[in-house]
Amino acid sequence: MKPAASISLDLDNLWSYLKTQGAPGWESYPSYLDQVVPRILDTLDRCGQRITFFVVGKDATIESNRAVLRSIAAAGHEIANHSFMHEPWLHLYNREQLHMEIGDAENAIAAVTGKTTRGFRGPGFSTSSLVRDVLAERGYAYDASIFPSALGPVARLFFFLNSKLSAEEKAMRKGLYGKFSDAFGTLQPFAWPNGLVELPVTTMPLLRLPIHTTYLMFLAQKSELLAQLYWNTAITLCRVRGVAPSLLLHPTDFLDVQDVPEMSFFPGMKMSAAKKIALVGHTIRSLQQHWQAGTMSEHAATFATASTMPARLSTQTA
Repeated sequence: MKPAASISLDLDNLWSYLKTQGAPGWESYPSYLDQVVPRILDTLDRCGQRITFFVVGKDATIESNRAVLRSIAAAGHEIANHSFMHEPWLHLYNREQLHMEIGDAENAIAAVTGKTTRGFRGPGFSTSSLVRDVLAERGYAYDASIFPSALGPVARLFFFLNSKLSAEEKAMRKGLYGKFSDAFGTLQPFAWPNGLVELPVTTMPLLRLPIHTTYLMFLAQKSELLAQLYWNTAITLCRVRGVAPSLLLHPTDFLDVQDVPEMSFFPGMKMSAAKKIALVGHTIRSLQQHWQAGTMSEHAATFATASTMPARLSTQTA
């Protein structure tokens, strides 16, 4: 029996990227979901892979998005919660605000897909002990907001340099992509003292460099051979270190600048969508060779069933 691993996709829409960047026009909630979701589902179907989609609640309230969101659930994929308004300063919310933000997303997503969300990832990996307490109070099984990478602050700086944000807006987003100290956290699933299972986004063991597909696309835009070598190195290190990966995808891994000119600021968008999709397929199939890749809830349940150890702190290393 292969060890459990997981694949998820943060279904960040065009408006949420524009909002985070501080670009005008996001208030009209422009969407590319009807364009990208069929591509994603087709790729997953060809790979024979079920994954977890983290859905932004606001999108479920917009009529034009509802059919594609229903198609995700109909294809047998898990639906999870990615907050209602996708604000990377979620960690600054008080308890009442968090209950409203998470609860509003739950209700909107359930109304469209018929699915009750029991998994959560904070936008921009925004998290806090209060966020996790609220998740536990609401009956969530797992969180997936920890990003153990040394490059989080570097990615944030790159983002700020290419944004149109004011100093005040940058201050609100200072937690975007996590803290440098997150790099010393474990890559393994663990349980918080409140019982919530944490599934960290996998980064390269030892080096703690990001390996989710957005970073692969950035490398592949320079050299596809380099991107594949980078990914294969990560897979080898995961096997050697006994890390069962939790791979993260994004809609931009299936789109290019011709599809969405408004996203020209985003890394890797000059690479053609066809080449991106081929690279996504390669990463999924290589994962399937060594692990039983499934949804986040399946990964969390496997850990919860197998674990007989007391709750571990996120300062442990893999």
